[in-house]
Parts: sequence; C-alpha cells; structure tokens
Amino acid sequence: MYSFILPFLAFAFVSSATPGPNNVMLLASGANFGFRRTLPHMLGISIGHSFQVALIGLGLLQLFNAYPASFIVMKVLSAAYLLYLAYKIANAAPPADAKPDSKPFTFLQAATFQWVNPKALFMAITAQSQYAQPELGIWGPIAIALLFMAANFPAVSIWGYMGVQIKSLLSTPRRLRIFNYAMAGILIATLYPMLTADFTL
Repeated sequence: MYSFILPFLAFAFVSSATPGPNNVMLLASGANFGFRRTLPHMLGISIGHSFQVALIGLGLLQLFNAYPASFIVMKVLSAAYLLYLAYKIANAAPPADAKPDSKPFTFLQAATFQWVNPKALFMAITAQSQYAQPELGIWGPIAIALLFMAANFPAVSIWGYMGVQIKSLLSTPRRLRIFNYAMAGILIATLYPMLTADFTL
C-alpha cells in the first residue's frame, strides 16, 4: 500500500524544482530582497499548494471535470495575473531606490497565488489522479497533500537561495534591471506550455 511514497516524493520534488511561475518569482525575490525576507513567500507556496492538493483530491477534481469551462476561466485569470506580476518584476527598483512599500510576496499572497498558477494546479491534479490510494479513503488525498508539502519546500527553497547567491553579480542598477527584465520574460514564457496543457483526466 505504501510503495507509492518514494516514487511520489520523487515526482513531487522534481515537479516542484523545475522552472515555473513560483520558482521564477522566488529567484527574483531572493536576488531583490534576500533569503530571510523571501521565507514567507516560500512557506506560502508550500503550505498553500499543499492545501490546494488536498482540496483537489477531496472533490474539486470531480467538479472541474463536470464543468470544463472552469478551466477556461482559470487560464484567463492566470494569464492576466502572471502578466501583471511580470510587469512588477520588470519594473522593480534597485534596493537603494525602492519605494518604502516595495516588499516581497507575503505568506497569504503566495498561498493564494497557487489558485491562479497553472503549473501548481496541474501538479495537484496529477498528484491526486495518479498517486492517491483509494483504499485509504479521505486520508489518501490528505496524505498526498502532506507528502507534497514535505518535498515542495526544499525544492522551492533552492530557488530562493540561488537568487541570494547571484545577488553579488547584480551589484549595479543596470545588471539588476537586466536580470529583472529576464525574469519577467521567463515568467511570461511559462504561460505557453501550461496554458496549452490538458488538466482533465
């Protein structure tokens, strides 16, 4: 019954560590704000996504399949919000010139963002549809959610840490501006494969 755990943890870690909106934003946040100030963002991703995975397994997957139009709405909202975030990243000021209200994502913002993140939703649906154990009843989806969180946090932390490490290379406003433009472009590029993906079973 529990032979699925190691393969699932491998799936959860790899899918969490590959480039996507969360990780691009963490890389930019680590470079712009440092690791400590990015920590609530990382926790919001891991805990918020785990909550999403649980709800998907406890009934939302069936609801989405019953109303396919909900995916169209989700894709439109996702595209609009990711474009807005790309704009914010591209126009982030150097720390010395940043406005007083310039700050990284909060825990709640990061957790809420998972619901307009196509990659996060795809990961949640794949996790529950491929790895949940029906014989465990409602504890199956919950176990998947908790295991996903255990693998997700170390994976996303790598991106925040990498952002901190490259911060020394961004010692001039021009370099930081180029980096932020690049991160904004990559964030926009993540839209194509995710918005063309089939999220249904």
